[in-house]
Amino acid sequence: MKVIVAITGATGAIFGIRILEILKDIKEVETHLILSSWGRKTLESETNYTVEEVEALADFTYETIDLGVRISSGSFQVDAMIISPCSMKTLASIRMGLADNLISRAADVILKEGRKLILLTRETPLSSIHLENMLALSRMGTVILPPMPAFYNHPKTIYDIVDHIAYRTVDQLGIILPNLKRWDGLKEK
Repeated sequence: MKVIVAITGATGAIFGIRILEILKDIKEVETHLILSSWGRKTLESETNYTVEEVEALADFTYETIDLGVRISSGSFQVDAMIISPCSMKTLASIRMGLADNLISRAADVILKEGRKLILLTRETPLSSIHLENMLALSRMGTVILPPMPAFYNHPKTIYDIVDHIAYRTVDQLGIILPNLKRWDGLKEK
């Protein structure tokens, strides 16, 4: 399985990083990373990771300005793309088909080829524009997966919350991970 992971400048770079860490441990998955310029700044601001450490988690890395790379073509066989986090600018660009950088171009290719696109959209509160963009992309088959915490699994740390969201995202690829705590119904205490 080949998966593109893009990290934009929205808050929550840790979600994209954690998804890359999980996918790196799965031998059958090849990852292709695109880090936007603001994604680089955000991950350095919000996490203890360096850009180099994050790039080392992927099998291949690309610059957002390089539209001549293989992932910008539908002839390159890739199974899915995850944008985590997905800024509202990136969401709007994908919805409008701008393809003005490698992230929006790769997403455009994913959509036109009928492959799986997963967006961990980050913004709050959401405006009508944001909601309309998400609805339009959802109708095109995009998975809109805002990184919202679950509390039924009794998270003890921020990392527990990040892990749950990252596992739920990878779950969308059809990869079953034993560490995902799934809802098992209400239980008496």
